[in-house]
Amino acid sequence: MIALAKFVHIAAIAIWAAGVVSLPGLYVQRTHVEDRDALLRLQRLVRFAYVAIISPAAFLAVMTGTALIFLRHTFEPWFSVKLAFVGVLSVFHVLTGLVVIRLFREGEVYPVWRFVMATVLSAGVVVTIFFVVLAKPAIDLAFLDVLSEPGGLGRLYGEFNPWTKP
Repeated sequence: MIALAKFVHIAAIAIWAAGVVSLPGLYVQRTHVEDRDALLRLQRLVRFAYVAIISPAAFLAVMTGTALIFLRHTFEPWFSVKLAFVGVLSVFHVLTGLVVIRLFREGEVYPVWRFVMATVLSAGVVVTIFFVVLAKPAIDLAFLDVLSEPGGLGRLYGEFNPWTKP
């Protein structure tokens, strides 16, 4: 059961990560479209990739990853760091979806600088996730011990809250 869940998890992550890293390459082609038919073909390709391949892979990666947490009892500090970067990858995924919605309106373009930035940042997040998972570095998160105490989040929040508690 664990081996099957890991296989599905790794396959889904590979598809998700590849999609988030490669979609900006399709976006930048928007400026090189010659006619309306080519624009519609590119739009169909991008939407199909995002809606039918990348988003289901992301969902499957998160679901199998959640199952693996409970099957493997992975509660180590490196895992918390990995989850933080998966959260960043999820934000990139959502932002990518917003670009898909907006990009194919009349007169819209995807600048090369944004393509480079999106590709480098998303690839950096993916490589960081892989590094943390494969290296499992010893990370000291003692400063976050307050989060594992009952009421700890409220105490932590109270230090930053400018208003008094009723």
